[in-house]
Amino acid sequence: MTSRLLPDFSPWRSSADFRLLWIQGLITYFGSFMALIALPLQIKDLTGSPLAVGAMGAVELVPLIVFGLYGGALADSADRRKVILGTEAGLGVLAVVLLVNATAPEPALWPLYLVAGGVSALAGLQRPALDSLMARIVPHDQLTAAAALNSLRWQVGAIAGPALAGLVVAYAGHATAYGVTVVTFAVSVLLCLRLSAAPPAHDAQKPSLRGIAEGARYAWSRPVLLGTYAIDLAAMLFAFPNTIFPFLADELDAEWSLGLMYAAGSVGSLVLGLTSGWTSRVRRHGLFVVGGAAVWGLAIAAAGWFGNVWLVLCCLGVAGAGDMLSGLGRSTIWNQTIPDELRGRLAGIEVLSYSVGPQLGQVRAGAMAGWTGTRTAVWTGGVACVASVALLAAALPKLLTYDSGTDEDAVRRRAASAGPEKAEQT
Repeated sequence: MTSRLLPDFSPWRSSADFRLLWIQGLITYFGSFMALIALPLQIKDLTGSPLAVGAMGAVELVPLIVFGLYGGALADSADRRKVILGTEAGLGVLAVVLLVNATAPEPALWPLYLVAGGVSALAGLQRPALDSLMARIVPHDQLTAAAALNSLRWQVGAIAGPALAGLVVAYAGHATAYGVTVVTFAVSVLLCLRLSAAPPAHDAQKPSLRGIAEGARYAWSRPVLLGTYAIDLAAMLFAFPNTIFPFLADELDAEWSLGLMYAAGSVGSLVLGLTSGWTSRVRRHGLFVVGGAAVWGLAIAAAGWFGNVWLVLCCLGVAGAGDMLSGLGRSTIWNQTIPDELRGRLAGIEVLSYSVGPQLGQVRAGAMAGWTGTRTAVWTGGVACVASVALLAAALPKLLTYDSGTDEDAVRRRAASAGPEKAEQT
């Protein structure tokens, strides 16, 4: 029984490239969180202005959207290993810029914004290549397990990374944090050098607006894919209250709980990841997407309704588990059904939905809190999330009935991954 709950490590055993990327990603997360914590704190120390710190979000959003879409087209037309390696090296160079600036007698403010925008652009370029590579290096029947292991890696980094970064910044300063970031990216580049080549299809075209539009048309023609994007966007738009957690903690007379509120979702995701073995045996991944998003919305609604801080924290943990379950479904469907020659561009569209949803969700939560109060803004957002997920599921029934064993696109991709002869038979 226990073995059925423990994570499925099949991708780790079967793919050397998956092992490399998993270890590289874990190391990079720790380095990235060092900079993620140190950068806004340094802006705060230099300016003392909340507006100056908040401006980082505006600096980061546009490059992420633009380069995320371009990165998707690039991932379909270039060697994905080279894209990952080049962007990882670029991120290391930007970390060096932060280190040099922090060690100057009078650190300047403008390089911090420059680096923030540059990191966002490089992340936008890199993520589609990383996401689209997974279906090449992991066997088709192990994609759900690979998604679970990758999510587990992220949650470990999301919990331990900020905690370690906070200690380093507090006791050793910004420069030390940036120095650790430089070292982690250097190690990451060395690991990426060992990855196998991942060349594009022989008839791949250069990145272009026409190519990006072709990817968008393909996504629009596939109700199952459209449902994954729409449900993720709706869930984040209506039920992403992180920006008003400080006010929620005040209303609950529990200012001490603010850090726990931010960490609770990651803890819930981590628990699901550690017990995710059963997910490898499920074929109805559309139910993961819909059910996980509904659990997310219900738990957020409960978090806004309850007045006891411990119940609120428990609800946020359940919400994190629901979000991870929905994410596993989305990732599996994408990797099981999208043709390799389009996977990069579709990953670029996923970057767009991934980045825009939480940003708009924070705006919605803040505006609603100012109008109706914090707790009302939280629970009404959760209710709206559940209602929108139900409507989208009803409007796109193919998502609910998706079965990896019978879906035409999944069968076609499974045959292609098995070899040319099998693909021709299909």
